Amino acid sequence: MSLPDTAKGLIESGALGHLVTLNSDGSPQVTCVWIGVEGDELVSGHLANHRKLQNVRRDPRVTLTFEGTEIHPPGLKEYLVVHGRAKVEEGGAADLLQRLAHVYLGPGGKFPPMEDPPPGYVLRTTVERIGGVGPWVAR
Repeated sequence: MSLPDTAKGLIESGALGHLVTLNSDGSPQVTCVWIGVEGDELVSGHLANHRKLQNVRRDPRVTLTFEGTEIHPPGLKEYLVVHGRAKVEEGGAADLLQRLAHVYLGPGGKFPPMEDPPPGYVLRTTVERIGGVGPWVAR
């Protein structure tokens, strides 16, 4: 599924992503992540093999949410929900995180804040459906 430009705009504005993965017992694991858009995929960089990556390797189903700033009738703040399937790629995290630092920390932002960071991992999410409140939802 292609993300509407309005959804891409919200994500690229610096709205934090709330990434939900599934633990082995089926319970949700939630974390805030910086998210970028590459074509129709959502990408996030991770320096270590955290629980969220372990969860995706076992079960690729993920959900991401983003809070917007606009108020829509009947008075709800916009938000975007993205359901998809993710895959973990080896390497590339430091370059992606530095690119996203300019969005989330500002033009002079530097991240990771270390010399010679580990290659880490890139999480790539293919969008299957979207929802929420905002111009990205068909009425």
